This record gives sequence, structure tokens and C-alpha cells, in this order.
Amino acid sequence: MLHYAVTFFIIAIVAAVLGFGGIAGMAADIAKILFIVFLVMAVLSLFKKKS
Repeated sequence: MLHYAVTFFIIAIVAAVLGFGGIAGMAADIAKILFIVFLVMAVLSLFKKKS
């Protein structure tokens, strides 16, 4: 999951450098969502291992 977030972040950076603002914004939004999902899953995994 984190790999996909990093991939979309790199796509956003490249698109922004090339001047594709809409694509860059969309890729950055997808990266943020995937990173949040990764964090939630990581926290849930930590709590599940403790119990």
C-alpha cells in the first residue's frame, strides 16, 4: 500500500514539473488517500497484535 502511495506521489511531482496541474493534483490526492489507508491499516495491525 505504501508503495502505491509513493508511486502516485512521484507521478504527481513529474506531472507538476511538466505542467500538468490537473493530473498532478489528482495523483497527489490519490497518494494522500492511499497513505491514510496505509496508516490506518498499520495502526489496526499494531492493536491486533497486542490483543
